[in-house]
Amino acid sequence: MTMLDIDTVQAFLRVAELQGFTRAAEALGTTQAAVSMKLQRLESVTGKRLVERSPRAVALTAQGAAFLPHARALMEAHDRALSGDAPVRQQLSLGISDHAAGGELVPLLEHLHAMSSQLALSVTIGFSRQMLDAYDAGELDAVVVRQEGSRRGGEKLAEDTFGWFAAKRLAWRRGEKLPLATLAPPCGVRALAIRALDKAGIPWSERFVGGGVAAVAAAALAGLAIAPLARRIAPPGLVDIGPAGGLPRLPSSKVMLHSKVADPAKRMALRTLAATFKSVAAGR
Repeated sequence: MTMLDIDTVQAFLRVAELQGFTRAAEALGTTQAAVSMKLQRLESVTGKRLVERSPRAVALTAQGAAFLPHARALMEAHDRALSGDAPVRQQLSLGISDHAAGGELVPLLEHLHAMSSQLALSVTIGFSRQMLDAYDAGELDAVVVRQEGSRRGGEKLAEDTFGWFAAKRLAWRRGEKLPLATLAPPCGVRALAIRALDKAGIPWSERFVGGGVAAVAAAALAGLAIAPLARRIAPPGLVDIGPAGGLPRLPSSKVMLHSKVADPAKRMALRTLAATFKSVAAGR
């Protein structure tokens, strides 16, 4: 009688969720070759081809898609067996910089939820500086933030380039005061943009101050002002007018993950988070 190996099923789930062997290996803390061998072993045991491999992408076969809910149910049963019939629901408290979240937030939450039904998520969105302060005070398990000053450590998730984004219909001419849409202080991106404008001798005025990046982007889309945004998170409908408008080039910024968690379930969740963020960011 053949038996399913929990490790091989877990590897299959990570490949399915992250759509790649490299990201799955990062999430599992192992090598791509080890993940590939586990998938081959699982396919041998089940007698089914579960994954289609190509140089550019990894996708589930029809048999793989059919096996997916059973694999998830097996892992949930495995987790319950280890923790008892009424497991205590663990909470992972995560802080994310508003300027770092972007389109990665939805797949991040999807993958974190899919990997463990016993993991409750508490997510706070705010300024990088505030998230780091809360993390240093022990109020958050982990933070995804823009690199602040000379702070060391953490895992690099992405490196963003910035632009001056506006609606095509915005009526602004070189030599006029630049109408800005930004977050309020202590937003690091706001400070970065203002320093660049002042250094270049370009006059500016804050036309719109938003409580979040979504509000800032909405103001730009409405044609009210120009928003300094990472290209990764700038919504469709905005264009970078920096080159044509003679605006200064903005420096790049790293998105970092900081964590001190020791619990195995939380560590696995954060590895999945890091792999998901890198995968989605790389595709933008």
